[in-house]
Amino acid sequence: MAEVTLESCPKSVRDMFNRGFTALERENLDYAIEMLTSCVELEPGLLRAWKFLRAAEMKLAMKAPSSSLSKGISMVGKMPAYLSAMGQLKSGKNRQAMMAAEKLLRTDPVNTKYGKLFAEAAAQAGFPDAAVLTLELVRDHHPEDILILNWLGALYQKLGRTSSARECFERLCELCPNDGAALKQMKDAMAIDSISSDGWQSASEKGGSYRDILKDKGEAAHLEQESKSQKSDEDVDMLIADLLTKIEAEPGNTNFRRAVANLYLKQDRFAEGLTALQEAIKLNPGDPELERALSAGRSREFEHRAAKLRAAGDEAGASVVENECLQFEFDDLQDRVERYPNDLALRYEWGKMLFDNDYVNEAIQQFQLGQRNPKNRVQALYYLGLCFKAKKQYDLAMDQLLSASAELLIMDKSKKDVLYELGQVAELMGDSVKAAGFYKEIYQSDIGFRDVEQKIEKLYASGDGA
Repeated sequence: MAEVTLESCPKSVRDMFNRGFTALERENLDYAIEMLTSCVELEPGLLRAWKFLRAAEMKLAMKAPSSSLSKGISMVGKMPAYLSAMGQLKSGKNRQAMMAAEKLLRTDPVNTKYGKLFAEAAAQAGFPDAAVLTLELVRDHHPEDILILNWLGALYQKLGRTSSARECFERLCELCPNDGAALKQMKDAMAIDSISSDGWQSASEKGGSYRDILKDKGEAAHLEQESKSQKSDEDVDMLIADLLTKIEAEPGNTNFRRAVANLYLKQDRFAEGLTALQEAIKLNPGDPELERALSAGRSREFEHRAAKLRAAGDEAGASVVENECLQFEFDDLQDRVERYPNDLALRYEWGKMLFDNDYVNEAIQQFQLGQRNPKNRVQALYYLGLCFKAKKQYDLAMDQLLSASAELLIMDKSKKDVLYELGQVAELMGDSVKAAGFYKEIYQSDIGFRDVEQKIEKLYASGDGA
């Protein structure tokens, strides 16, 4: 499939691209990723949008680098989504698999498994340039990964980029000198390269890589100037119209329905947004992400109604609606847990809901199940500590909180929350010296956290802080 140029795209897509590019230059990375993802969902052949999207994802990843341990834990947590995307690919739903893989790449853009999955889906969907762009980024960070080199070399050949293919297979032969298949691939690539030209390579050397894009200040200034005259409501309306056209052409594509629902909800058009999500669920029943989106949309509708009542001076009416919202969220989450008893993420959410409503014993059971999910394990341990603290079982609370603290390697807010609760529990157990030790860890990093400054001063005054 031919690459789509920005000039050939609908105005709504161009405007979304412009806003995404400008947001990237302003370091508003979350918004840039949101806008550019919308672009590639609507026009997967727009390679420029993919380039900027990868650039934004890389900048975001570099701002918050993860340890190998945390990346491993994150991958385990994303395994269901990964397997779902693999299933879509095997069943021929290539574009859906491509966007599912893109969602995985968002937080780990150089992950080899996610990159290969995206590339395979993109190539089969007819977007090999997007596949190459992604594999090149992964290859830059994993230069000795044999599978990535194999895939990238094959894609270069498919696109006629013979010099790049030859270099790729030469590197493969260096890594696997006894691999006869790799040697044959290199010889074939050298033969083809000798009788063909590689125009793409020269084009890329003029500024086509994701690194060069980040330096393109002139285009950024131009796009920023254009964006000043944009009217967001009109843009969203046009984007909705485009999506409705896409849905009419591909009525079974749940991604389009999800996207249009998101836009409707942003405009507070709740009836249309919720209907779009319900239609998506009918097409793909049993999708917990769609059901979660539907629940979130209904909660937003309650919040919107309450805000309107409060703005009109009806405080009592607003309170009634807020209580209705709380009851809805409680009942809805309970219903989803009953329908998906093996969803450990839901178990964790249900535990928090129960804890917030003072069902402490019931919450403990949910957190004990929820901690089996690596993504929520530490927070589940933290809440188990709070539950046992509420039951005045301080030794059990201490055990859970110490386990949570041991798995938090960075002094971020989560670590400080856990240490603070450890200090609280130690004080309740009558061990002021031990409490001081926990508070000191926070104090040395963030003197303004909660009331830790006052606690340290009080403990020093009593002689327990020394």
